[in-house]
Amino acid sequence: MTDLILQIRGAPSLSGIKHLGERRGNLCRDKEPAIATAYDYRRRTKAVHGDDAEKSSEIMMIGASISRWTMSYFAMAVAWLFVVLALMVGGVGFPAADLASPDTLVLVHVVCIGWLSLAMCGALFQFVPVLVAKPLFSENWALPALGLLSAGLASLLAGFLALEGRLPAWLWLLPFGAILLIAGFGLIIVDLGLTVWLRPVGPARFVLVGLASLCATVAFGAVFAFALAGWAGSTGQLMLAGGVPLHAIAGLGGWLTLTAMGVSYRLLSMFMLSPDIDDRKSGATLATGALAIAVAVVGGVLPIGFLAALGVVLSIAAVLGLATVALYGRDVLAIFRARKRRQLELNTRMATLSFASLAGTALLGAALVVTGGFAGHVGAFVFLAVFGWLSGLVLAKLYKIVAFLTWLETYGPVMGRTPTPRVHDLVAERRASKWFVIYYAAVWSGTLMLLIGQPSGFRLAAMAMTAGVIGIIREVIRTRQLADVASPLRLPAGACAPHLLFARN
Repeated sequence: MTDLILQIRGAPSLSGIKHLGERRGNLCRDKEPAIATAYDYRRRTKAVHGDDAEKSSEIMMIGASISRWTMSYFAMAVAWLFVVLALMVGGVGFPAADLASPDTLVLVHVVCIGWLSLAMCGALFQFVPVLVAKPLFSENWALPALGLLSAGLASLLAGFLALEGRLPAWLWLLPFGAILLIAGFGLIIVDLGLTVWLRPVGPARFVLVGLASLCATVAFGAVFAFALAGWAGSTGQLMLAGGVPLHAIAGLGGWLTLTAMGVSYRLLSMFMLSPDIDDRKSGATLATGALAIAVAVVGGVLPIGFLAALGVVLSIAAVLGLATVALYGRDVLAIFRARKRRQLELNTRMATLSFASLAGTALLGAALVVTGGFAGHVGAFVFLAVFGWLSGLVLAKLYKIVAFLTWLETYGPVMGRTPTPRVHDLVAERRASKWFVIYYAAVWSGTLMLLIGQPSGFRLAAMAMTAGVIGIIREVIRTRQLADVASPLRLPAGACAPHLLFARN
């Protein structure tokens, strides 16, 4: 695809881009900052902020194609999200069952692998090339990886159900599923890792650390799967007995949280017309977070080997984790304060609720540790982190990313030759906002129900979460179908309607 994704850090000079304005003609009709022409952005910034805004500004222009399978990853992730919600509404897993029960293992792995990891991988296939200004190492690996991950997760879940006695005792499904997941995640790690390694700067460094954490997460999980099947010997059983917290920290804290932080830096800057965060500040945040994961994972394996307690190691990692959240909050506030777009879009407003949930997760964890109640309420802590911080942020950005990519795919090829809508014209923010409010209110209510030990109240909160997610996904599908675009501009001459599950070009 020949369209330019513009990562805007300020207003550009006209030298070197004069030909762009000539070639694109009236491309400046669209006011979306991430894909407007350099000429239009310079003109608008000058009009609003004066000549001073131009003097220290720069623009990075990247010719980038749309990832063909990003929508497929999003669709599969959403399907697994509905499975998670159905399980919670039906009372399967925690809090109706013990945290270590096979039913809870099913719930946890559906949300962490099926929902969050697939959504994260889909976003990374699209945005890692943007972060590093390089093409993806291999676009052809994305679809096989999706197939392997889906088959591996299904096999793993069947193995957990076999442990519970809901299926025949086919415990071999656990290591088989682990092998498939290793293959699927391996393709993704190599593909994204080699892409980022070409230019590991800025937010891309978060992705590298996240991928390294994913390696640790998959390694722990594979050992546990073989141990549960009785194939890992005494060493595997030892790791299974003491290594579950390390597995969770590497996955939720390293792979999902650090990667989400890195991607959010760039998306917030792009969509709010804000300068990128200073590398030294984001570097300090990354270093603190990476150290927290390293202390937990590397420092945690040694006590397990010597049959020692993990308390000291986990305490140090927790302090570093709190520092990471504080530094990230400082960075996000700096991006908001420096923004040129004063009127926030819905996705950004809802992302602030995710940031609030992250802060709430950190405060809740600290309060539970101080009062000695962390072990008894770890489920509430993890629930708020998973559904308030991570899932909330993914849903908010999914709403924007789908609109952005749909616009680029549908109208990019005809820009400058015919009138086209703005990205904002593809969505109905006022109608969608209520579903986000319902979702976040339900998550916070569900956290409260877990804290006070009310399983029935938690199931009611899960029902409200389901209603919110249904509304959000309905809006995303309408965006993909161009349902809210006025008919004269919906499909101008030369434009093709996008496919729901994958990009045509």
